[in-house]
Amino acid sequence: MTRSFDVIVVGSGIAGLSFALKLAQTGHSVAILTKKTRAESNTNYAQGGIAVVTSKTDDFDSHVRDTLVAGDGLCNEKVVREIVSDGPQRVKELVDLGLSFSRGPSGAYDLGREGGHTKRRILHVKDMTGKAIEEALLHAVGQEPNISLFEHFFAIDVLTTAKLRKGRGPNRVVGLYALDVRDERVDTFCAPAVVLSTGGAGQVYLYTTNPDIATGDGIAMAYRAGVEVRNMEFIQFHPTALYSLSGARFLISEAVRGEGAILRNAAGEAFMRGYHEMADLAPRDIVARAIDSEMKKSGSPHVWLDITHRNEAFLRERFPQIYQTCRKLGINIAKDMIPVVPAAHYTCGGVATNLSAETELDGLYACGEVACTGLHGANRLASNSLLEAVVMAHRGAESVRRYVASAKKSPMPSIPDWVDLGGGDVDERVVISHNWDELRRTMWDYVSIVRTTKRLERARTRIGNLAKEIHDYYWNFSVDPRLLELRNLIEVAELVVTCALQRHESRGLHAIADYPRKLKVARDSRVRRS
Repeated sequence: MTRSFDVIVVGSGIAGLSFALKLAQTGHSVAILTKKTRAESNTNYAQGGIAVVTSKTDDFDSHVRDTLVAGDGLCNEKVVREIVSDGPQRVKELVDLGLSFSRGPSGAYDLGREGGHTKRRILHVKDMTGKAIEEALLHAVGQEPNISLFEHFFAIDVLTTAKLRKGRGPNRVVGLYALDVRDERVDTFCAPAVVLSTGGAGQVYLYTTNPDIATGDGIAMAYRAGVEVRNMEFIQFHPTALYSLSGARFLISEAVRGEGAILRNAAGEAFMRGYHEMADLAPRDIVARAIDSEMKKSGSPHVWLDITHRNEAFLRERFPQIYQTCRKLGINIAKDMIPVVPAAHYTCGGVATNLSAETELDGLYACGEVACTGLHGANRLASNSLLEAVVMAHRGAESVRRYVASAKKSPMPSIPDWVDLGGGDVDERVVISHNWDELRRTMWDYVSIVRTTKRLERARTRIGNLAKEIHDYYWNFSVDPRLLELRNLIEVAELVVTCALQRHESRGLHAIADYPRKLKVARDSRVRRS
């Protein structure tokens, strides 16, 4: 089946929904593709909030400075300043959609504070900010007749004129192939513009706070389309995920430390003062490495997060989701310390874009965690992710409107239907789960919080073997979404390792024992498919 639209948006988090809404409101027909249900996104799991200047005691310069310090010298200051400055207006638009941020007794916003921030500037909806944003945007999207939302549609690959014409003429986007998971059929979606807003790639690691959908699909698709990918070595490990024997890693928001929680080692000692002057509110890269060090010293599988000095009624009100989740596991956070451990959380690198969400391929845009704008540098400042998504969606929508108006003057080439080579030998499907597990363990063991060149080279060899094996089976199982995800994860893993081997220094989230010092000049790592 072939479907035609002005714009195709892949992903239904804050970036994709905001992008689609702004385009539809100007009369463009928009398709939103999401490989699960519409509410299943990284946004939906975001607890902390949006970092934005709203208080008289805060200012843009302070927010910019905190972002640059956290980014450890690799942020693009122009990008940082523009996104920070645009923030208040974009957040006002969310409020206009019906989003109600938490307020204090005086009626003023109840601003939270998180690691790396020198001011209280985090707008939040208790500890369920992402869920509240998702609901507000989905409601608005549901009222917009120009938007068609396709659930359970897995975007496989971006289609370009270069692929269709075998390299002849200028290259531009013409649509994509997508698997209708429920019907096991690949449909063709035609459009002059495609927006990737697929989130990050946390599932490339054994332990992650990300939902199952975070398999790096957009990054892999853009890379296969020949677009530059940057800084993939900077995978942020959130310092405080709830430790459990099952391997699940429920996020314990940084806002808990913002309200006074203290990290303690196996002996019960507060240890962060020994690692950074901001102690428990140091930037995430520093806190994650400190926890990793304390665990290695003691041999303990976790450290403790202690907020038992706060009132139970306050904790139930401020952190209802965290409080209830811990209670179900027998932990009363008002009386018991919380066992926590770092887990893969955020992809700071991604598809290279400018401040208009444009990639180097005409008609291809990227927004949100999938993109690398230069805002986060070597380490993302807490709660800057939702800010970036909503600001860049606005800027990108302006660019897409102009581009589509121009592109419509050129005829769209005919796109052949997807050719399915058959279902293959079902006995070989065991390869999928085995390789999935092997990949994630390899990344956790060899490309984790602290690295070495030898470990990175070992990881590259193992991932290369997996890539070859998956290539042998991919076409036989073209309608298997788990294999499509695994193919994407393997490409993302290769990108992470390749970028890590390019960086002969320790900077931000990339700590490598062979090169403990930072170079004087900070440079982006860059990869493009040859």
